[in-house]
Amino acid sequence: MKKAELLMIPGPTPLPEAVRTVMSSPAVGHRSAEFKDVLKRVFPNLRWLFQSKNQVFLYTASGTGAMEAAMSNTLNVGERILVLVNGVFSQRWAEIAKTLGLNIETLDVPAGEFHTPEMLREYLEANQGTDYKAILLTHSETSTGVLNPIKELTAVIRQSHPDALVIADTITSLGAAEFALDNWDIDIAVSGSQKGFMLPPGLSFLGLSDRAWKAHQTCKNPGYYFNFTRYQKAQLENTTPYTPATHLILGLDIALTLMMEEGLENIVARHAQNQAMTRAGLKAMGLELFVKEDAYASPSVTSFLPPDGLTVDAVRAGLKKRFGIIIADGQKDLKGKIMRIGHLGHISEREVLATLAALEAVLNELGHSVPAGAGISAAMSVTRKAVATHA
Repeated sequence: MKKAELLMIPGPTPLPEAVRTVMSSPAVGHRSAEFKDVLKRVFPNLRWLFQSKNQVFLYTASGTGAMEAAMSNTLNVGERILVLVNGVFSQRWAEIAKTLGLNIETLDVPAGEFHTPEMLREYLEANQGTDYKAILLTHSETSTGVLNPIKELTAVIRQSHPDALVIADTITSLGAAEFALDNWDIDIAVSGSQKGFMLPPGLSFLGLSDRAWKAHQTCKNPGYYFNFTRYQKAQLENTTPYTPATHLILGLDIALTLMMEEGLENIVARHAQNQAMTRAGLKAMGLELFVKEDAYASPSVTSFLPPDGLTVDAVRAGLKKRFGIIIADGQKDLKGKIMRIGHLGHISEREVLATLAALEAVLNELGHSVPAGAGISAAMSVTRKAVATHA
């Protein structure tokens, strides 16, 4: 019997039944009164998730589209930016910036490590005379499973470069980790639908500050499709400037409602528990975690190394064939070197426990001996502590 696959990757993530149901509804006119009513709910609910008083733009594009929009709408050719790089997706900021003709500096740390406030402070103090128009951060570095402390990093930036735009990739952190655009004084944050939003790929989101909007007013070539002004004008009329992905937005309406019912505090706590269970289970099975410090491990994805004598391909293939569970390979330089278990969005302790149990079975079948129930026992100890804490 063919098994229904369980996606335990950093995206796309599993879909709630209510989201799947509404997305199977008949076609809807994107300029109809009915669809405007959907957008009337979606736009303020996006502000709630971003924790912002300002508009949040909704693009029919992947998260990379919103990343490009963040820079093309606020920065001009030749302006200097600083990009904090510690993996594939933080590096993408620099790659996009290059196509826009920006003057790029990078502050690099090795993959699997994180940027500390002290490290950034020292770099900015050494470059105090440099006029950075923007400093670009990545909250959850999906390629490695690192959670960078962007609240603290932003506070450091404001001390020495108060006028610089702080632009953040929150693609796999929004709806999984604590985040507050306004209170953290971040200027632009971008995210994508196939992560914590519990939707298929195809939508991206961009929240912005008053400072970012002011920068947009002096941007010489903000582009056409992603132009902030066009989206701002359309949103005031509860519509979109161009044809949107209507059924994804119908799903978004339901997903945001589910998130509001759960509450931000509970969402963050659930993802923190998913992370802690996964890390505890992997350690108990004798596996080496790629991100060493728990405090800087992403609540969205956990990366680990294969045991000696086994390949990433063999472990992943065993999980897929034997149990229908999909986990991710590493990317680029880390391909074939690490594996990544995603545990964000519509994921609870049930899916985490199932994945750990399946991984234990596959490792034993491949010749890596794991004591029976070791991973599950360690993960369950995390849930028991959580229950005791909230009793």
